[in-house]
Amino acid sequence: MIKNETKIKIFLVDDDALFLKSLEIEFMENGDFVIETYPTGELCIANLSHNPDVVILDYQLDGIVENAMNGLETLDKIKEFNPQIPVVMLSSQDKIEVAINCMHHKAFDYVVKSETAFVRLQKIITTIFKYQKMEKELSWYMDRM
Repeated sequence: MIKNETKIKIFLVDDDALFLKSLEIEFMENGDFVIETYPTGELCIANLSHNPDVVILDYQLDGIVENAMNGLETLDKIKEFNPQIPVVMLSSQDKIEVAINCMHHKAFDYVVKSETAFVRLQKIITTIFKYQKMEKELSWYMDRM
């Protein structure tokens, strides 16, 4: 199987099955993405070898498995595996402390779960890829200096 380089691979990680499914449907209907969904941080970590372009990660992650890794622990493990993977944190908590905490753990951004969450996520993903493209172009340019 040849990996289609043009498709963006997104990992969606959330223990809320309904939210996870609705997010997956939104992405599938609104773009040409490869989506992998995981109900726990442990499963997300176990599959990082699939090389996601972006991980959208729930902050809580404690609804299914008792003593499961939370979102921040999962974020740290993703960054250990590959610091270049952009991770967008999702939370039902609209608290500035939570957002700041996520940023301290090197999240790319923080989105509150709401009716506008998907639109925000789309904009963030667009920003990530503009930024990565600029970084690639810059490194190409710097290599030739």
